[in-house]
Amino acid sequence: MGVLLDVVAVLVGLGVLGFAASARVVRQYERGVVFRLGRLLTAARGPGLAMLVPGVDRLHKVNMQIMTMPVPAQDGITRDNVTVRVDAVVYFNVVDPAKAIVSVQDYAFAVSQVAQTSLRSIIGKSDLDDLLTNRERLNEDLELAIDSPALGWGVHIDRVEIKDVTLPESMKRSMSRQAEAERERRARIISADGELQASHKLAAAAAAMADTPAALQLRLLETVVEVAAEKNSTLVLPFPVELLRFLEKVQPGALIPQNAEHHGGGTTAAETPH
Repeated sequence: MGVLLDVVAVLVGLGVLGFAASARVVRQYERGVVFRLGRLLTAARGPGLAMLVPGVDRLHKVNMQIMTMPVPAQDGITRDNVTVRVDAVVYFNVVDPAKAIVSVQDYAFAVSQVAQTSLRSIIGKSDLDDLLTNRERLNEDLELAIDSPALGWGVHIDRVEIKDVTLPESMKRSMSRQAEAERERRARIISADGELQASHKLAAAAAAMADTPAALQLRLLETVVEVAAEKNSTLVLPFPVELLRFLEKVQPGALIPQNAEHHGGGTTAAETPH
């Protein structure tokens, strides 16, 4: 009886050891790729408990989550001959675990290298203005360039984003001067437009006052009141230009008779003694 119990205990122990050697746990975000005697089994093991043949099967777990990979900053020359330094970030995930294990040795490293070379290629094909203002299109082009070879590795590129574009200091100063000149140009245009509108209003006001001379006098008095309200010690009184023109027209005719009368009186006074 004791021998039988020992045999049962040994068998139970071997069963436990065999179960421990053959059982594997695959998490929800993982898939298991099984190699039996070096040959790939077609069906990948889903999440849960996966049973293997001890000593025959080998299980490789593949993470199916979206991974974030920063792309190191790449130096390049744009199409308009500007040296820039650009870095990016790639979001990708494995869609075919069998290809990710069999087709490429290290799919994460392979995606990183393709992302770097594709980023340098995009820099050389783009202008500086595109890198600064049209990043959406560049992100799409970069995503297509990386996704094309990655599909053969069972990897899907979810999205690619250009993070930062670093410019040389000389280019930054040039762009700063350009922006300042542009702002100054806009300010001058706005000022000139204001002067043009003001001239139209002044012309309309002058035409209205020309039709009504009393309006000009009222405006003159209003200006005097505004100047006097500031408590100035000196009061500047505008002199109507029309009055000066009137005096210019009237004065020569008024002086001629006066000179003639004076000349005639002198002559008369000179002839009286004779």
